[in-house]
Amino acid sequence: QVQLVESGGGSVQAGGSLRLSCAVSGYTTSSDTFFAWFRQAPGKEREGVGIIYTRDHSTSYADSAKGRFAISRDNAKNTVYLQMNSLKPEDTAMYYCAASHAFGAWYTVGQTRGRFAYWGQGTQVTVSS
Repeated sequence: QVQLVESGGGSVQAGGSLRLSCAVSGYTTSSDTFFAWFRQAPGKEREGVGIIYTRDHSTSYADSAKGRFAISRDNAKNTVYLQMNSLKPEDTAMYYCAASHAFGAWYTVGQTRGRFAYWGQGTQVTVSS
């Protein structure tokens, strides 16, 4: 059974940083797959923020995240991270970790499309001005 558990969210002031973690079980971060971070603010659609392809370590980001966010993974810990710097109030949202699967729904993250079937419960990020 695949489980994704996010942590690391919180409240910060604009300009601050947070690192989100996604602990993965039932699925290995060294698999030939995509992992991604999404976010959803109240009243808005879910947005793909960053994606990483485990085969070649390639990454892609939404325009809103480029230059500020970085996605990475630690295979030894089976964990995926999202480092967020220079946070802005518009980054306020629930952040979700996702893992791809052939039976998942299609999503676009940056320049990459992937099918995501496994989702975490989310971690809240609030950025105040």
